[in-house]
Amino acid sequence: MDTGSNQDKGFTPAEGYAGDVTPEQAAQWVADGAAVLVDVRSDAEREWVGFVPGALPLAWKQWPGMVPNAGFDDGLREGVPAGKKAVMLCRSGVRSIAAARRATDLGLEAYNILEGFEGNPDADGHRGRVGGWRFRGLPWKQN
Repeated sequence: MDTGSNQDKGFTPAEGYAGDVTPEQAAQWVADGAAVLVDVRSDAEREWVGFVPGALPLAWKQWPGMVPNAGFDDGLREGVPAGKKAVMLCRSGVRSIAAARRATDLGLEAYNILEGFEGNPDADGHRGRVGGWRFRGLPWKQN
């Protein structure tokens, strides 16, 4: 008999995809080999703002114009092995929801990483100070 809640298991279920996870839980799944981190931000965002080493760089939409990536489905199929979770990361946790829903449609167990890479803006409109992958001290690099 399962007595633990889904939140105790590291995620909160969501409509249209497996659920939402904290940055820390996503990082643990990746470290354990249970998941592939899919960075759905644009190439420009990863280049200018920073990136997670080892993540699958697969834009959901591409700059300029935020045009949908026609190769997204094929990139997921090639980059996420059978039996592994896909944990989706974007700037603040919005595009990654759409990407997680699409990954689910393709048959993957997909999660949105809450707070994204940069987190929500603070009172001054600055990101990186209120939540997010970087704020939580998880691995990242900048060119």
